[in-house]
Amino acid sequence: MKPVNEATPARPWHKEYFVWFIIFFPLLAVIGGVVTIILAVKSNDGLVVDDYYKKGLEINRVLERDKNAIGYQLSANIKINHKLEEVIININANDSFTYPAELSVSFLHATRAGLDKDIRVLLTDQNNYKGNLSNLAPGKWYVHIQYDNWRIIKTIRIN
Repeated sequence: MKPVNEATPARPWHKEYFVWFIIFFPLLAVIGGVVTIILAVKSNDGLVVDDYYKKGLEINRVLERDKNAIGYQLSANIKINHKLEEVIININANDSFTYPAELSVSFLHATRAGLDKDIRVLLTDQNNYKGNLSNLAPGKWYVHIQYDNWRIIKTIRIN
Protein backbone atom coordinates (compact mmCIF):
# COMPACT_ATOMS: atom_id res chain seq x y z
CA MET A 1 0.00 0.00 0.00
CA LYS A 2 1.21 3.48 -0.86
CA PRO A 3 1.72 6.03 1.82
CA VAL A 4 -0.98 8.72 1.98
CA ASN A 5 1.38 11.64 1.42
CA GLU A 6 2.74 10.41 -1.92
CA ALA A 7 1.00 11.90 -5.00
CA THR A 8 -0.04 9.61 -7.84
CA PRO A 9 1.66 10.54 -11.08
CA ALA A 10 -0.59 12.60 -13.41
CA ARG A 11 -1.59 11.05 -16.71
CA PRO A 12 -0.97 13.02 -19.90
CA TRP A 13 -3.98 15.10 -21.02
CA HIS A 14 -4.48 13.15 -24.27
CA LYS A 15 -5.09 9.96 -22.31
CA GLU A 16 -7.94 11.43 -20.30
CA TYR A 17 -11.45 10.34 -21.38
CA PHE A 18 -13.24 13.58 -20.42
CA VAL A 19 -10.88 15.77 -22.50
CA TRP A 20 -11.87 13.89 -25.66
CA PHE A 21 -15.51 13.94 -24.63
CA ILE A 22 -15.40 17.74 -24.35
CA ILE A 23 -13.50 18.18 -27.64
CA PHE A 24 -15.74 15.81 -29.64
CA PHE A 25 -18.92 17.95 -29.88
CA PRO A 26 -17.32 21.26 -30.94
CA LEU A 27 -15.18 19.37 -33.44
CA LEU A 28 -18.29 17.67 -34.81
CA ALA A 29 -19.97 21.09 -35.23
CA VAL A 30 -16.97 22.47 -37.14
CA ILE A 31 -16.91 19.47 -39.50
CA GLY A 32 -20.66 19.80 -40.10
CA GLY A 33 -20.24 23.51 -40.87
CA VAL A 34 -17.46 22.86 -43.39
CA VAL A 35 -19.54 20.18 -45.14
CA THR A 36 -22.54 22.55 -45.28
CA ILE A 37 -20.44 25.35 -46.80
CA ILE A 38 -19.01 22.99 -49.42
CA LEU A 39 -22.50 21.79 -50.39
CA ALA A 40 -23.85 25.34 -50.56
CA VAL A 41 -21.04 26.53 -52.84
CA LYS A 42 -21.01 23.52 -55.17
CA SER A 43 -24.76 23.00 -55.64
CA ASN A 44 -26.77 24.87 -58.25
CA ASP A 45 -29.92 26.29 -56.74
CA GLY A 46 -31.77 26.54 -60.04
CA LEU A 47 -35.23 26.84 -58.51
CA VAL A 48 -34.67 30.31 -57.07
CA VAL A 49 -35.76 33.22 -59.28
CA ASP A 50 -33.28 36.08 -59.22
CA ASP A 51 -35.64 39.00 -59.75
CA TYR A 52 -39.07 38.63 -58.18
CA TYR A 53 -40.01 42.23 -58.99
CA LYS A 54 -39.71 41.74 -62.76
CA LYS A 55 -41.63 38.46 -62.52
CA GLY A 56 -44.39 40.29 -60.70
CA LEU A 57 -44.64 42.94 -63.41
CA GLU A 58 -44.92 40.29 -66.13
CA ILE A 59 -47.85 38.47 -64.52
CA ASN A 60 -50.52 40.63 -66.20
CA ARG A 61 -48.92 40.12 -69.62
CA VAL A 62 -48.79 36.35 -69.06
CA LEU A 63 -52.43 36.21 -67.99
CA GLU A 64 -53.43 38.17 -71.11
CA ARG A 65 -51.55 35.70 -73.33
CA ASP A 66 -53.35 32.77 -71.69
CA LYS A 67 -56.72 34.49 -72.26
CA ASN A 68 -55.86 35.00 -75.93
CA ALA A 69 -55.07 31.29 -76.30
CA ILE A 70 -58.46 30.45 -74.82
CA GLY A 71 -60.11 32.94 -77.20
CA TYR A 72 -58.47 31.26 -80.20
CA GLN A 73 -59.45 27.84 -78.78
CA LEU A 74 -55.83 26.74 -79.10
CA SER A 75 -54.73 23.20 -78.34
CA ALA A 76 -51.51 21.38 -79.12
CA ASN A 77 -50.29 17.82 -79.57
CA ILE A 78 -46.57 17.19 -79.10
CA LYS A 79 -44.69 14.27 -80.63
CA ILE A 80 -41.00 13.79 -79.89
CA ASN A 81 -38.89 11.53 -82.10
CA HIS A 82 -35.76 10.70 -80.06
CA LYS A 83 -34.05 8.85 -82.93
CA LEU A 84 -34.28 11.79 -85.34
CA GLU A 85 -33.90 14.34 -82.51
CA GLU A 86 -36.92 16.34 -83.62
CA VAL A 87 -40.22 17.54 -82.24
CA ILE A 88 -43.47 17.85 -84.18
CA ILE A 89 -46.21 20.06 -82.75
CA ASN A 90 -49.74 20.01 -84.12
CA ILE A 91 -51.71 23.19 -83.30
CA ASN A 92 -55.50 23.29 -83.55
CA ALA A 93 -57.47 26.54 -83.38
CA ASN A 94 -60.70 28.24 -84.44
CA ASP A 95 -61.21 29.78 -87.89
CA SER A 96 -60.13 33.30 -86.85
CA PHE A 97 -56.61 32.14 -85.96
CA THR A 98 -53.69 32.81 -88.31
CA TYR A 99 -50.85 30.32 -88.01
CA PRO A 100 -47.49 32.11 -87.65
CA ALA A 101 -44.48 30.89 -89.64
CA GLU A 102 -42.41 30.30 -86.51
CA LEU A 103 -43.08 29.55 -82.83
CA SER A 104 -40.93 29.67 -79.72
CA VAL A 105 -41.05 26.48 -77.62
CA SER A 106 -39.56 26.12 -74.15
CA PHE A 107 -39.01 22.74 -72.52
CA LEU A 108 -38.83 23.32 -68.77
CA HIS A 109 -37.83 20.45 -66.50
CA ALA A 110 -40.07 20.19 -63.44
CA THR A 111 -37.22 20.13 -60.90
CA ARG A 112 -33.91 20.88 -62.62
CA ALA A 113 -33.69 24.27 -64.31
CA GLY A 114 -30.25 23.48 -65.70
CA LEU A 115 -31.86 21.06 -68.18
CA ASP A 116 -34.29 23.62 -69.69
CA LYS A 117 -34.21 24.09 -73.48
CA ASP A 118 -35.56 26.78 -75.80
CA ILE A 119 -36.06 26.01 -79.48
CA ARG A 120 -37.76 27.47 -82.55
CA VAL A 121 -40.18 25.41 -84.61
CA LEU A 122 -41.17 26.19 -88.20
CA LEU A 123 -44.54 25.77 -89.89
CA THR A 124 -44.31 22.77 -92.24
CA ASP A 125 -47.90 22.55 -93.47
CA GLN A 126 -51.33 23.85 -92.49
CA ASN A 127 -51.02 23.44 -88.70
CA ASN A 128 -47.89 21.35 -88.05
CA TYR A 129 -44.60 22.70 -86.75
CA LYS A 130 -41.25 20.92 -86.73
CA GLY A 131 -37.96 21.67 -85.00
CA ASN A 132 -34.72 20.08 -83.83
CA LEU A 133 -34.59 18.87 -80.24
CA SER A 134 -31.72 16.99 -78.64
CA ASN A 135 -32.56 14.26 -76.17
CA LEU A 136 -34.46 15.30 -73.07
CA ALA A 137 -33.66 13.81 -69.68
CA PRO A 138 -36.26 11.48 -68.18
CA GLY A 139 -38.89 13.11 -66.00
CA LYS A 140 -41.74 15.59 -66.05
CA TRP A 141 -41.47 18.52 -68.47
CA TYR A 142 -43.55 21.66 -68.94
CA VAL A 143 -43.77 22.77 -72.56
CA HIS A 144 -44.53 26.44 -73.30
CA ILE A 145 -45.56 27.00 -76.91
CA GLN A 146 -45.76 30.72 -77.55
CA TYR A 147 -46.04 33.52 -80.03
CA ASP A 148 -46.37 37.29 -79.56
CA ASN A 149 -49.83 37.45 -77.99
CA TRP A 150 -50.69 33.86 -76.94
CA ARG A 151 -49.22 30.90 -75.09
CA ILE A 152 -50.10 27.22 -74.64
CA ILE A 153 -48.76 25.25 -71.68
CA LYS A 154 -48.58 21.46 -71.87
CA THR A 155 -47.11 18.82 -69.58
CA ILE A 156 -45.27 15.78 -70.92
CA ARG A 157 -43.40 12.88 -69.34
CA ILE A 158 -40.20 11.49 -70.81
CA ASN A 159 -39.30 7.93 -69.82
